[in-house]
Amino acid sequence: MKKKHRAFLKWAGGKYGLSDVIRKILPKGDRLIEPFVGAGSVFLNTDYPHYLLNDINQDLINLYQILQKRPQQFITDAAKLFDISNNQSEVYYQLRSEFNQSKDKYFRSLIFLYMNRHGYNGLCRYNKSGGYNVPFGKYKHPYFPEAELNYFAEKAKRATFVCEGYRQTFERAIKNDVIYCDPPYVPLSKTASFTSYSGNGFGLDEQADLANAAEEVTASSNISVLISNHDTIWTRKIYEHANKIKSIQVARTISQKGSARKKVSELLAFYDKKAVHR
Repeated sequence: MKKKHRAFLKWAGGKYGLSDVIRKILPKGDRLIEPFVGAGSVFLNTDYPHYLLNDINQDLINLYQILQKRPQQFITDAAKLFDISNNQSEVYYQLRSEFNQSKDKYFRSLIFLYMNRHGYNGLCRYNKSGGYNVPFGKYKHPYFPEAELNYFAEKAKRATFVCEGYRQTFERAIKNDVIYCDPPYVPLSKTASFTSYSGNGFGLDEQADLANAAEEVTASSNISVLISNHDTIWTRKIYEHANKIKSIQVARTISQKGSARKKVSELLAFYDKKAVHR
């Protein structure tokens, strides 16, 4: 059985649990493109010759680029932040404040990882002014993901990281590329918010446009697209032109109370001219 690899970041909606299912659906290709890479679980658990990985979160992409270019220095410096003396609210809020005031990419990358592991429930959230505002998490022993960082850095030798809109990333696709999209999910209720975690205003128009982008790129070239989302009447409508739709039960990974975490239906919409599965 192939060993699975966890991302070094906690991430709402991370695809570690679904990576086996996704890998089996994705066809072979020369390069995997992810317009919404997030923590990178699909990247870490697939085996393509090359990767193009995008996210709208500039801090996330800066972190990946720095880890790719200076892995040992970054890992050594990041480990110092996981000393027990830094696991207290006063230190956390001071570092968060310095992060929000700083423009230094290296410093922000270190603190981004620190806050991801020390902040509340692994959330990544910004206020309207662009300030990171996740509260302290009160964990006894925050985990320093040294092994995961090393594996990511090694795998990143095959990757190019960019920070742009998803349409721009789609425009980079060429023959024999494969695209996997994990956008902010459609809310399950009218009171739920698209922007709880992403903060980038990915609404109904963008959801429908992403489906259009998948149809367009598949129709115009030998490129396959797989999109994941909540399984709702509305998503089934916008993905109605997909070649195949698969529904699967998935446990929620982000919830205030562990006992309240329930399974929800997610779907995988696959667009392809010639489906040649692995």
